Amino acid sequence: MMSESGTEPGAAIPRSPETAETTETPDLRDRAAASIRDLLRQRNGKTICPSETARAIGGDDWRDLMPLVRDVAAGLVDQGQVIVQQKGKTVDIAAARGPIRLAPGPTLNGTTSND
Repeated sequence: MMSESGTEPGAAIPRSPETAETTETPDLRDRAAASIRDLLRQRNGKTICPSETARAIGGDDWRDLMPLVRDVAAGLVDQGQVIVQQKGKTVDIAAARGPIRLAPGPTLNGTTSND
């Protein structure tokens, strides 16, 4: 089954040298958001590390994408699709320093917790 990001679940998004993105683009942000949502849905309520998304969309250049992935995650927090955690506790991504984990938010699957 294809995922929202257009790949098989868990597969890296193909990149060619001609289309390799080293700077932020709207497409790269969209791919990061789709990858975060896909990975969280695959984990059935478990958390993911932002580096998993960076690796999925960035290949060998994944480390360069970590600030972008954290920024995209912040946008998904604002939409209620993601919760940011450190040591199992919910934290503000803007104030978080060090490793974070991303957990599914109440609207990840297009529904609210009141539904």
